[in-house]
Amino acid sequence: MHPIQRFLFPFFALLLLAACERAPTLPRLGADDIVLAFGDSLTYGTGAERNEAYPAKLAGLTQRVVVNAGVPGETTAEGLQRLPAVLDEHHPGLVLLCLGGNDMLRRVPASQTENNLRLMLQTLRTRGIKVVLIGVPEPRLFGGAPDFYARLAEEFQLPYEGDILNAVLKDNALKSDPIHPNAAGYEAIARQLADLLKESGAL
Repeated sequence: MHPIQRFLFPFFALLLLAACERAPTLPRLGADDIVLAFGDSLTYGTGAERNEAYPAKLAGLTQRVVVNAGVPGETTAEGLQRLPAVLDEHHPGLVLLCLGGNDMLRRVPASQTENNLRLMLQTLRTRGIKVVLIGVPEPRLFGGAPDFYARLAEEFQLPYEGDILNAVLKDNALKSDPIHPNAAGYEAIARQLADLLKESGAL
């Protein structure tokens, strides 16, 4: 090997390694692209006014239409059934998927929750719709988001936000009750998601 090649080889190897470890990216959202926030009460905005829910705050931060498709109390099984009709109605360019908390509260097996989320992600992939996955923390004192969220994000190569809900729900100043944020909490969620969208290239 030529001396210059020996010098350059480690450099290119590092570049290749960095490319492999780079976080998943998203195509840039057009000015008219619709973002669909799909989830349960955490998306709906329970604990705050409707215009203080994270989708409304995110719309202001991103200057994009963000549809609030949150249904309080919804499980992943119910979300799986509802998703196709919502997609047909709004034709989003990007979906923010945040479900699973009600499964945990109802003690649905984690494997079932994971599979329902996987089926939703497969539906979105089939339609060519990009996704950001949001992890929901377990409803216990030191609960973070279950591992299956990160596993699904890796499987589908999705931008993943697994920390913000856990951080908000550990801070009494940011929540309205043990499992729901208040207006300040929803704004914190919106700001973190806006940052993630910028980092991933969507904005």
